[in-house]
Amino acid sequence: MTTDPIADYLNRVRNALLAGHKVVEIPASNLKLEITRILQDQGYILNHKVEENGPQGTIKIALKYDKITNEAAIRSLKRISKPGLRSYHGANDLPRVINGLGVAIVSTSKGVMTDKQARKQNIGGEVLCQIY
Repeated sequence: MTTDPIADYLNRVRNALLAGHKVVEIPASNLKLEITRILQDQGYILNHKVEENGPQGTIKIALKYDKITNEAAIRSLKRISKPGLRSYHGANDLPRVINGLGVAIVSTSKGVMTDKQARKQNIGGEVLCQIY
């Protein structure tokens, strides 16, 4: 059992990208599924599928690579809010990842969303991670 499931999620994706895998399997949860949905909407992964096996299930993520250079679409995954140090920001203080080119994933009172969506709805929350 891990004490930080989001960090475990990010590490599994990072390790799969470094190893050049096409698919990575991650234990499922609602928060991980929302993060995966955001990654797919933003174009960082190709597709995802939830398999119901056992009480928890797994998320299978098809990773995205450049067809010519074979480089991963995700350059960096960074955990911001950790169990020992939570990072909460208001709508005006949300971080901009590489001046708007990357994405910060924020857990708000209206669900998990990107920093741009949170700014548009004028709500803050806990910054979970940054991706570019």
